Amino acid sequence: MRESVLVTGGGGFIGTWVLRELLHRGLQPVVLDQQKNDDRWRRVLGDDARRVVFVPGGLLDRPLLKQTAEQHQVTHIIHLAALLTPQCQQDPFAGCEVNVLGSVAVFELARTHPGIKGMSYASSYAVYGPEADDSGLGLKAADNRPPALYGAFKMAVDLIAEQYWRHFGVASLGIRPHVAYGPERTVGLTAGPSLAVRAAVLGEPCTINYTGRVGYDYVEDVARAFVQGALETPRGSVVVDLPSELATTQEFADTIRRVLPGTLITVDGPAIPSNVPPQPNYIGNLFPSWRATTLEEGVKATAEFYRDGLPR
Repeated sequence: MRESVLVTGGGGFIGTWVLRELLHRGLQPVVLDQQKNDDRWRRVLGDDARRVVFVPGGLLDRPLLKQTAEQHQVTHIIHLAALLTPQCQQDPFAGCEVNVLGSVAVFELARTHPGIKGMSYASSYAVYGPEADDSGLGLKAADNRPPALYGAFKMAVDLIAEQYWRHFGVASLGIRPHVAYGPERTVGLTAGPSLAVRAAVLGEPCTINYTGRVGYDYVEDVARAFVQGALETPRGSVVVDLPSELATTQEFADTIRRVLPGTLITVDGPAIPSNVPPQPNYIGNLFPSWRATTLEEGVKATAEFYRDGLPR
């Protein structure tokens, strides 16, 4: 019998690529989300989208979580569902409900459902603040606090994961991507580079609407990390950082121009903070064979996706 993997938030950008990775490995994805994205699934998964089991619902519905795990004989969990930075800032209570209490519900499922063999979950570079000298708060370098509620909630989940291992023996692997990019990234401030590649394939001008130097992770790497982490969960409450190739927004635009000469891309907008891990624990320390996709390789793969899939 195929192993069955529960993916919370499987209707999202990263979630869709996680489904693709699971299907390619011959596993059965079971998605729990408020809504699915049929169009995105069709474009990324093709005919395999029909193999995805979809369960509409939210994380706080614990009876539904239990029923889903039992009915579909769930063996692994990939927990991605969360409200993002703008939503958490606008409604901190809702952000805490979904991101913290919802995550506790998922850990409780892992604790109480006997068939669960492994679990990965989405932590974030947002747990790191900017370098201490740039914080304006007089922090020491070791403090490096999250600058927004979203990061604080993610940090809380990392601490909760530690408690579930310490007291209940629930092993988990937290994955910290920085800025995920690639095909079908369409929402959020940092969607700009992905949208710029799509525009370049169509021969349209595009402006990336932020500046600054941050780390970029190609979405297929991110998906592979979550899947490998769930299938090969180490003992303990381990959290790893993805390598995140550092680049300014202008350098990303220059990479697109190299891959797609003649592209009309401009960069204009506010500078976004560069979250800095003071003591990174990169995923290669856990999985020695790990190889990250370079920025140029990721841009090429994104362009090829749109070349093959966009109507002319």
